[in-house]
Amino acid sequence: MRTNLNLLWAGLLPALLFTGCGGKKEEEKKDEESVSVMGAASAMKEMAAQAEEMQKKGPVSTVDFRSLKELLPADADGLTRKEATGEKNGAAGFSISTATGKYGNTDDTETIEMSIVDGGGSAMMMGLAAWSMMEVDKETENGYEKTSTIGDNKSYEKYDNKEKDGEIAMLINKRFLVTVKGRGVSMDKMKAALNDVDLDKLGDLK
Repeated sequence: MRTNLNLLWAGLLPALLFTGCGGKKEEEKKDEESVSVMGAASAMKEMAAQAEEMQKKGPVSTVDFRSLKELLPADADGLTRKEATGEKNGAAGFSISTATGKYGNTDDTETIEMSIVDGGGSAMMMGLAAWSMMEVDKETENGYEKTSTIGDNKSYEKYDNKEKDGEIAMLINKRFLVTVKGRGVSMDKMKAALNDVDLDKLGDLK
């Protein structure tokens, strides 16, 4: 169990910081900070419970990253795919398969990077998608950040209206993580790019 918890902390701590440090000003009220701490504590408790359950089940073999690469769309809502890569890494009996696609227009003023990750439902995967254990809903004069549910899947999105920079991610079957990061594009375009992935086929992979 100790190995799983170490992996959990390694992946979770950076992700938890966005609830307490993401753009906060020093003069913000202490009660808002307390809510963030409580949310992080609740997430840690739930993730620890899931890590223990996964420990009992044992590691699950991840799919070949080549199968994930096949699900990368040829274009991301009209932006041409310029690169597609894949790899598989492992440690302590767990492995992660990743496929990444990079997309853009001719002068790269609009770019999208898409990744599809299979963590086999390991504690490391929960660290990458720590937001799936939280409820986040923030809005500023420049943008927003929130978690939501699309169908049966938890999602996370963050966008800066001024910089036209953001990301959207979705956790499929508590195992596959699809993330779309964009620069110079709207959130609607990033969502359209996410929908270019066959999520049903992804969820059926074993």
